[in-house]
Parts: sequence; structure tokens; C-alpha cells
Amino acid sequence: MSPHQLLRPEQSAPCPAATPDKECAPHLRDLLNHLRVVGLGCRSAARTDLFEACATLSTDRQIAKSAHAEILMKSLSQILRAAPILYRPGVAQISFDEAWLIRLAEVAQRDDHDSFRFLLRSRIPAHAQRNLASLVRSVADQFRPIS
Repeated sequence: MSPHQLLRPEQSAPCPAATPDKECAPHLRDLLNHLRVVGLGCRSAARTDLFEACATLSTDRQIAKSAHAEILMKSLSQILRAAPILYRPGVAQISFDEAWLIRLAEVAQRDDHDSFRFLLRSRIPAHAQRNLASLVRSVADQFRPIS
């Protein structure tokens, strides 16, 4: 089975946590679809070790900008210790894994440090929290709404 389980729009969600996209803000929907597209590209790519990947990230902002989302999606199954469920881009349903990623990005954008820490600790082993937090914040900043 693929590390990223992808469902067709006509398939039902495999878990009760999947919800219709009712409360998802447009900028968060854009972020989710971006991660879904990156996730599709990473399906056949080799898994990436989170620590090695973060150590080799470029300091060039343009290179790092695209690399952060890719590293996040490549290492997500290692970090979660299970294959995340990601739907195809444009699908209205949101899996539990996608909802968690959206909430993590949302609270990062709001600078809600307590909620961010809670969401990280709820699913991520302590040794990976710092690196994942950095990746999520970087990706979330790219989709921050203009105020």
C-alpha cells in the first residue's frame, strides 16, 4: 500500500473523522490542495528522514520555500508512524490527517502557541516536534492571508 492513501472523489472516506469542507477558509483550502499535490508527487519518491532533510535545507528562500512542503509530505508517514490519508486535490472531504494539518497551519498563522504545541504533542513523538514545527510554520506562512 502507498504511504499516502489517495481516494477517488466517489469513494467514501475510510474513517469517521472525514468531514465535508464546510468550515475551511479559502487560504487553508489552498494550503491543503497544495499539500495534496505535493503528496501526489511524493508517492513514488523515496521516503525522507526528517532529521537529514531538515539539516540539508537550503538557506535560499526560494529553494527552501518549495522544499519545506516536499520534505513535510515525504516525512509525514515516518513522523506519524502510519500512512496519512490524503485525498486528491479538489475533493471536498477532509480526512482526519488533513484536518489535523489544516488546524496546525491555522494556529501557526494565528500565532496560537499553546494550541500549536497541543496539536503537535497529540500526534508527534517528542524527538520530531521541533523539526516538524519548523516545516509546518514555513509552509503555513506561505499561505498566510493578507490582512
